[in-house]
Amino acid sequence: DKPMTIDQQLLAELVELAPDAMLIVDASGEILYANQRVSDLFGYRREAIVRRSVDVLLPERLQARHAHHRRHFAEDPRARPMGAGLDLLGRRSDGSEFPLEISLSPLRDGWAAAAIRNVTDRKRVEQELIEAREEADRANLSKSRFLATASHDLRQPLQALSMLHGTLCRVDMPASGREALAQQGRAIDAMKRLLSALLDISKLESGAVKPQSSEFPLHPLFELLSTEFSPAARDKGLTLIVEPADVCTRTDQSLLEQLLRNLISNAIKYTSTGTVALRAMPTTTGVCVEVRDTGEGIAEDQLAYIFDEFYQIGVASNAAREGYGLGLAIVQRIARLLGLRIQVQSQVGQGSSFTLGLPRIESARPDYAGDSSVTATHLARHAPSGKILVTEDEPSVLQATRLLLELEGYQVIPAMSREEALQRSCEHPDIALLVSDYHLKEDQTGLNVITGIRHLLARNIPAILVTGDTSSAMRKLPRDRQLRLASKPIDAEELLTLMNELLNARRDSFATGRESGA
Repeated sequence: DKPMTIDQQLLAELVELAPDAMLIVDASGEILYANQRVSDLFGYRREAIVRRSVDVLLPERLQARHAHHRRHFAEDPRARPMGAGLDLLGRRSDGSEFPLEISLSPLRDGWAAAAIRNVTDRKRVEQELIEAREEADRANLSKSRFLATASHDLRQPLQALSMLHGTLCRVDMPASGREALAQQGRAIDAMKRLLSALLDISKLESGAVKPQSSEFPLHPLFELLSTEFSPAARDKGLTLIVEPADVCTRTDQSLLEQLLRNLISNAIKYTSTGTVALRAMPTTTGVCVEVRDTGEGIAEDQLAYIFDEFYQIGVASNAAREGYGLGLAIVQRIARLLGLRIQVQSQVGQGSSFTLGLPRIESARPDYAGDSSVTATHLARHAPSGKILVTEDEPSVLQATRLLLELEGYQVIPAMSREEALQRSCEHPDIALLVSDYHLKEDQTGLNVITGIRHLLARNIPAILVTGDTSSAMRKLPRDRQLRLASKPIDAEELLTLMNELLNARRDSFATGRESGA
């Protein structure tokens, strides 16, 4: 076929009507040609700029830099954007400036063709996006700060209630008083569960929780869940089956633990007879983790709603509730955060199965270390003795904790700040145990209190750090065999068991030291 020819007149019209401003400039920077769009863009009549330096179209302060770009192009004449990565500006005839982009193409005799585009609208949109992202970041930071404050401040009254309840349970009173205390205990437990669930939902929704992936085997996690939930299953006459999981995965370990904990708790809650099972099955693409129960099952028309907040199957809105319908809502949000998919299969009267797919790796350096404060059986308690320094900036919590510990037989040294705690430790260098809230006033932390006192007294005093903060920052605390982390609100029995464990370990180490002649 004969190639199509385009006459010069048509080419000239194409350049003249091009959507971009077009210039032809010689090696010295003189404008040889400008199309109509140049006049429209810069506000000059065409004859007013042809045969003039291209610098007339630039702000004066940028003309030296433009001369450098022109020389660089002459040394390496090839098609490319001018000043790549730089913000270029043009100057109109009225002196106003605007952002632009310039594409250069070499012509004969050192000439260059320049295509110029006004990018004002694009820059405006980019700036709006930057401002929107900064606003979103500020909003997320504000949410994170609010949730951290709420997590601490909302738990404080419950912490005081828990300590006072534990104290009253140790006081002799008639049967009617015991019944009232039992009712109070159930109400406090319900408040704890609801508050924790609501704060978990809020943290996940706000973006305050950031996944931190690591490689770990599933077996230790399954053992921990088995230890934790077997008593609850036995109390309902159920059998909890946790199959050995000889596989490793990579994801956020703490969030996966919380997800599985909610699934197992939910299964036990809605199963009256039979079994609840947890297992991990290798697949061709990864690991399938399943929580299966023989509970009442879920009707097909209700499956779409089970992950909604406060939705409970077969529970009227005004009926007494065992839970609050937040467990599966938290499960779904964690799964989304981890990029996992939850699948549900259920038949009414036969039970339900919840599965999620995890990546599988061949091996992992075990990064899992169960909290040594969680044990299947409590250690036998020695007669309480010794000085306990309690640091807490909320007077009601400090007073309630002091009453409980003194009733148990401990000598309590109270402090409301790091400075006061350090002063009291100087007055009482024989302190046996430290108990401190994590968040204190003036950006102080309980960890600062503990490390400060240990340094001051030159010994590794056992310590309990009590916190309502569930953020990933708490997972970065240094590993310390003499430190226990307790989630607020902690009840009296939990606190006393942790104290007893640490003090027992301290007594054992002293005894071993004496026997070995240390």
